[in-house]
Amino acid sequence: MDALKVFHRSPLVLPLAALAATAMLLISEGSYRQSVKALDQLVAATEARASILDLRKNILDAETGQRGYLLTDREEYLVPYERSLGPISDLLRVLETHYTGNPRAAPVIDKMRERVTTRLSLIAETVRLKQERKPDLAAELELTGFGKEQMDDIRQLSSELLELGTVSMAASREGIDGTLLLGRFGVMALTALSLLALFVYLRNSAAAEALQRQLTRTIEAERDQLEIVVARRTEVLTSLAQHLQTAREDERQRLARNLHDELGALLTSAKLDAARIKSRLAGAAPEAQERLAHLVQTLNASVALGRSIIEDLRPSTLANLGLVSAIENLVREFGELAGIEVHRLLTKVELRPSAELMVYRLVQEALTNIGKYASAKQVWVELRSSGGQVQVSVRDDGIGFDTSVQPGSAYGLVGMRFRVEAEGGLLTVVSAPGAGTRVQAVLPEGA
Repeated sequence: MDALKVFHRSPLVLPLAALAATAMLLISEGSYRQSVKALDQLVAATEARASILDLRKNILDAETGQRGYLLTDREEYLVPYERSLGPISDLLRVLETHYTGNPRAAPVIDKMRERVTTRLSLIAETVRLKQERKPDLAAELELTGFGKEQMDDIRQLSSELLELGTVSMAASREGIDGTLLLGRFGVMALTALSLLALFVYLRNSAAAEALQRQLTRTIEAERDQLEIVVARRTEVLTSLAQHLQTAREDERQRLARNLHDELGALLTSAKLDAARIKSRLAGAAPEAQERLAHLVQTLNASVALGRSIIEDLRPSTLANLGLVSAIENLVREFGELAGIEVHRLLTKVELRPSAELMVYRLVQEALTNIGKYASAKQVWVELRSSGGQVQVSVRDDGIGFDTSVQPGSAYGLVGMRFRVEAEGGLLTVVSAPGAGTRVQAVLPEGA
């Protein structure tokens, strides 16, 4: 993708790169083929030169064996003679194959074959005469000088072939030099082309980087502006949450006070009236006594219900006995009602009243969620201070949930978070399916 962006920003880079790659491929392939051809020719010329020298050597070996046999009449001198006959024929065929298509070498090869054949025939004839016990005829045939003429011709013809081989080797070396020179020029041209492409790329890259920097500055400015807007809205939401929480608690307190004062007065008056009626109905009909006792029980239940509602609206233990006692009563009642074992580790902490109420409501909300959704068997509640911070956590061993998936009923957690942040704290919720849930809030001590 980055390469496509570079080519898009630099339209000349792609053609230059394609041209450089094609030129490099053509120059490399052409140089390779020419070098291989020239080296093959050089190797063939070297082999032909070696064949010429081997041919002369084998002919000399044949002559040496012949003369040794003529002079000594010893058969062992015929061994080098006979050994050289086979290679001579093979070497002549090699030379004919090598010089095929060379108009200057063809007549020389023909003469060479003729002279060699003639010379070998003469050597064979002298050997035959010697073997037939005609040494005088063999010596006379050898002394005619015809064999020397043939050998001189063979030396002359081999020298001509060597000269032709030297010319061929020189041409091959020139071809290799030309190929190397072409490669040098190709590399120079490609280097220049690469430098041009690099220059175009760097220029376009510099322009693209300048544009990117400008876009980055624009994006950063917009991001900073958005962060300011988000921070302002977050501050407004936090203030609103704090205001709503304060208003909610004030309304609860007012309602609790009204229930305590008015409903409490009414129930108390009713209980007093019931007591007066009971004293006047002494000895009355049993049915009336039974109805009066049921009325008293109903009034007592109403008083207990009123106290429970008032305690839920505004826990008196929080104001009278402190946060630790209030949470202690809360978790004890939750354990008894839900039938869940609750472990608690509660220590005294320093918090202002609004923060204490927030912590109490946080524990209350967490326990309510556990009772509704967690299917837990055990719950751990902890309140402690450490390093200038107050930590409160509620953990269960229930079914848990996937925190990456936003549940449809997540308003309780959202409300907890805003309440904690309104008091300057931080709320974290850790959970996983089958691993329980941990709700923890961290507040500055004394907040």
